[in-house]
Amino acid sequence: MKALDRLVRPDIAALDEYAPVEPIAKQAAKLGLKPEQIAKLDGNENPYGPSPKVAEAIARTRYELYPDPFHTELREAVAGYAGAPAERIMFGNGSDELLELVIRLLLSPGDEVITCEPTFGMYSFLPPLFLGKVVNVVRREAFGLDVDAVLAAMTPRTKLVLLASPNNPTGNYLLPVSDLRQILDRGSVVVVDEAYVEFAGKGSSFTALTDEYDNLVILRTFSKWAGLAGLRVGYGVFPEGLICHLWKIKQPYNVNVAAAAAVQASLDDRRWLLANVGKIIEEREHMYELLRRLPDWNVFPSSANFLLCRVLDAKGLKERLWRKGIMVRSYFDKPGLEDCLRISVGKPEHTERLLQALNG
Repeated sequence: MKALDRLVRPDIAALDEYAPVEPIAKQAAKLGLKPEQIAKLDGNENPYGPSPKVAEAIARTRYELYPDPFHTELREAVAGYAGAPAERIMFGNGSDELLELVIRLLLSPGDEVITCEPTFGMYSFLPPLFLGKVVNVVRREAFGLDVDAVLAAMTPRTKLVLLASPNNPTGNYLLPVSDLRQILDRGSVVVVDEAYVEFAGKGSSFTALTDEYDNLVILRTFSKWAGLAGLRVGYGVFPEGLICHLWKIKQPYNVNVAAAAAVQASLDDRRWLLANVGKIIEEREHMYELLRRLPDWNVFPSSANFLLCRVLDAKGLKERLWRKGIMVRSYFDKPGLEDCLRISVGKPEHTERLLQALNG
């Protein structure tokens, strides 16, 4: 392997690996437990799972045929739900793929991408892969977006501004429309990642603004609200001036036939799925009230399906929960979150188990 080091791009050789959540089977094995004995509250997955119609749809799928490279039926099916015309929608192998495509399309070496930390780790991880420069704008107290600082950080080399609404891992909603308009008016492409928007309530999406601004991209996913995280399927609403070029660089068969069938089934059964979203929102508020009563806990309000909690001895607490089969997410190396744990909202029995462990 050492002989190949000289062939690897030096900047990638020096890059730190992105640290995803460890698979549940691996964590269970370390504890001598079965996967079903784990309370997995570290990945923001949907505890109710996909619609029962998904398995039926996948069972009817023909795997010997390549999928539609243009996602024709999927785009038409999701258009009404997304509130955007099918011709401005593209699907991806998760919304992460679409984010990478936008970055690949726009960045030349040295171009700048603004992120607002703390936020989703992929925003700062991806641009350097394409020789872009990440400009981090620190959020205000309680993780509100510092719009004035974002505007001040923008330069002629700013190609992209990456925002999450609601923000991960802090859970707070983005910003007033008037503030988003100020950023859009500067002319750089603004990506608003709405992976958790279904948990924020009606009217929380900024998709309607894509009719007005030709530099606004909205990313959405079926991983959270529809319980399809394992099938990796997301979509985006893009300006006409970008999507025509994105089709040129997208892998032809990036959404597999099982994922496509699952999306169709999910949209057909959205009432059932959105009822479960309602249960998660209700449990989030219940969990919030219980956790904020704990001594020395600062629990931040959330519009997503998780809660960020600032606690004493976060490392020790995470280890103690892990040994009891309860998995939560930590960010010990991220400035501002060193003493925080992110806890996904599960079912009521998961909340009860969590509280028992914390009080035990």
